Amino acid sequence: MKTYSAKPGEVDKKWVLIDAEGLVVGRLAALVAARLRGKHKPGYTPHVDCGDNVIIVNADKVVLTGNKRTQKVYYRHTGYPGGIKSRTAAKILESKQPERVLELAIRRMMPGGPLSRRQLKNLKIYKGPEHPHAAQAPEPLDVAALNLKNAPARRGVKVRS
Repeated sequence: MKTYSAKPGEVDKKWVLIDAEGLVVGRLAALVAARLRGKHKPGYTPHVDCGDNVIIVNADKVVLTGNKRTQKVYYRHTGYPGGIKSRTAAKILESKQPERVLELAIRRMMPGGPLSRRQLKNLKIYKGPEHPHAAQAPEPLDVAALNLKNAPARRGVKVRS
């Protein structure tokens, strides 16, 4: 029996819509990273982009468990000597681009390399409920129903803010 290896022309890419309101950042990022790579498909091939296109709405309403909202620090460097800058997750979520927290979590769960950078272009994140991809007819994916721990706020567990 021969091993199946998907070719780029044979891949069937779908559009998936995820509402991130009340979902835990890490759990959502792990699920989205697997979807972008195509690991949920039986014909997964590591060297071919066989993942889906993922649209995430309400990215500003994600939840960080524990004290991560105030204690998790994101670093960046300006390129100049001594130019390291830091911001907490709370500051980023309250800024103009709160979707950055989710974007960084997903990017860091993908393996580094040219294929991963190409697969990340299939990810669209929006802070509000609207998105411009209605023509692609994305299928809604209820991440909260997959596991009780995915959305603690929806099942009545108090989450610190």
